[in-house]
Amino acid sequence: MTPVEIGSLAVLGLIVLIYLGMPIGIGMLSVSFIGVAAIRNDVVSLRMMAAVANDSLREYLFAVVPLFVLMGLLVTISKVGKDTFDVFQQLLRRVAAGLGIATVFANAVFASITGISIASATVFSRVAVPEMTRHGYTKKFATGVVAGSSVLGMLIPPSLLMIVYAVLAEESVGRMFLAGIGPGILLALAFCVTILLLARSNKGFVFQREDDVEEQDEPINGLAILRKSVPIISLILIVLGGLYGGFLNPTEAGAAGAFGALVIALARRSLDPRSFWSLLVETGQITVSVLFLILAATFFSRMLAMSGVPRELAELFLTGPVGPYGFLLFYILLIIALGCLIDSISIMLILLPIALPIASAAGFDLIWFGVLTVVAVEVGLLTPPFGLSVYIIKSAMDDPDLKVGEIFQGAFPFVLAMLVSLALIIAFPPIATWLARL
Repeated sequence: MTPVEIGSLAVLGLIVLIYLGMPIGIGMLSVSFIGVAAIRNDVVSLRMMAAVANDSLREYLFAVVPLFVLMGLLVTISKVGKDTFDVFQQLLRRVAAGLGIATVFANAVFASITGISIASATVFSRVAVPEMTRHGYTKKFATGVVAGSSVLGMLIPPSLLMIVYAVLAEESVGRMFLAGIGPGILLALAFCVTILLLARSNKGFVFQREDDVEEQDEPINGLAILRKSVPIISLILIVLGGLYGGFLNPTEAGAAGAFGALVIALARRSLDPRSFWSLLVETGQITVSVLFLILAATFFSRMLAMSGVPRELAELFLTGPVGPYGFLLFYILLIIALGCLIDSISIMLILLPIALPIASAAGFDLIWFGVLTVVAVEVGLLTPPFGLSVYIIKSAMDDPDLKVGEIFQGAFPFVLAMLVSLALIIAFPPIATWLARL
């Protein structure tokens, strides 16, 4: 067999292994080892695996993963998310469907601290949904707003998916973070417009009764708002201010943010030795799983490069009738389809080793291509049957009367808003690239 045929069989083999339930990292390592051994020999395959393990994980940059994960977990346990929601609830209390918009803005700010969609979905399903249902919103709409806005965690910096993409595409993490700001704001605004349109055109979807009027809580005084805002603003200034001000590199910004989050958690007495140990263990588990997947994806990428599959696919897409934007459409649809079945990071690690060489040959800006990838991947968090954010909300709510199907229905308008935003980013690339390329 030719190397291209071997590489193609390896890709098909990986799909079969995933379908059979094998962990994705192990599946990628297995097909990569067998593929290299078939193209060259067992000795080369063993040496390449050792080289990949050394090259892919020794970089100083990878320390950013556990630091941002730890910061996100500390912020979650210190109830900064609830304070963020309270502040925006007070500021938007007179706006139609104001609690829904407050949830979106609170999620956007929370995303700029944590960078993990699952954390946002967990926190706001416990904070925002009970408040919204108490004020007369339907559970379907309340959970849909939380599910939709939780995806901002992987787009607005700092973002774990942006870090993974930067590593695979060999782009600057700082530039990828900058590239997420414009699309993140666009997506937040699209969600707010969606909420306003639903509140005016389909009140039965938003409110429990069409004549419902939100009851108003006692207003929070300015001092209380300031007290709740200080921890949020402080962390944003430490992490993003230090990073974009040139004082800190991404790893140092992660360390400063984790330390700041630890100080906040200790000051609020929300952290004891047992819970701190649990957070460290959870941080280690998440970090090891991410780094193992990166290692496997690096080996998979090198095997594909050796086989010549990306080169052949680039010629097929770019010289035939499909063309560069035909490839881009196919790529985005494939990501959304895979999002119905597997998690975000796994989608990127499987597809990017194949797609990046084609995108580069097509002349696409790889930072813009990365933003499109992350937005398309995030759509998969809201689509059945996998819909990870939806199931996180269901498990966090622990409400037997709440059906998974209701959450999917509530999230559907936000899926449409994400697709419109994706089309706008494709049509106007500077939304993603302007800040990053300054």
